[in-house]
Amino acid sequence: MAETNTQSARAAKKPRAGRRPSPAEAARIEEIFARLSAANPHPRSELQYKNSFTLLVAVVLSAQATDAGVNKATPALFALADTPAKMAALGEERVRDLVKTIGLYRAKAKNIVALSRLLVERHGGEVPRTLEELTALPGVGRKTANVVLNVAFHQPVIAVDTHIFRVSNRLPLATGKTPEQVEAGLERVVPEKYLLHAHHWLILHGRYVCKARKPDCPRCVVADLCRFKGKTI
Repeated sequence: MAETNTQSARAAKKPRAGRRPSPAEAARIEEIFARLSAANPHPRSELQYKNSFTLLVAVVLSAQATDAGVNKATPALFALADTPAKMAALGEERVRDLVKTIGLYRAKAKNIVALSRLLVERHGGEVPRTLEELTALPGVGRKTANVVLNVAFHQPVIAVDTHIFRVSNRLPLATGKTPEQVEAGLERVVPEKYLLHAHHWLILHGRYVCKARKPDCPRCVVADLCRFKGKTI
């Protein structure tokens, strides 16, 4: 029997290097994710998409924009172009018109058409399943690539956006001055059984509970495990 995408990803994943947390800290982190899991057993991306390609496009569009704003623009776009070939044929000007309600829409439209052409030319119209291949596409950085790998292909990776960066440093789970440092730290300390969904639990927690200006600590299921000095309870 062929391996599933998740099994293949785990088999190919390098051993988690670096300093491991103390037993007490490991227990605290385990309890944090156990509670987040219990509160939301089956977390999902809030971006609307049809397939791995439309997910990739939606994530590219979501940079410095809200998921809600992207979801308002993409239905019309995806109705016309839900494959790389169709998107390339649609052309930059038409794509630009369809996503003009989204910030930085000119650059994003240019990148979407360019990456669509490369997917056709280099990957047979398929979205690649490696970080290196994805980040070689126009407009696709590490965070975008990791979202696609996690959501579309069920790989246990963590895409660190502003919400995850904030939550990880506040609790703390893994501290760092850059998203890359936080990503490496999280992949080192998050228990393996929680890695697949850790991205979604942390982003949703940051978006709706551990908010930037005023965290909603009374609603937080891990408030007693949090060491943030600015807690509101």
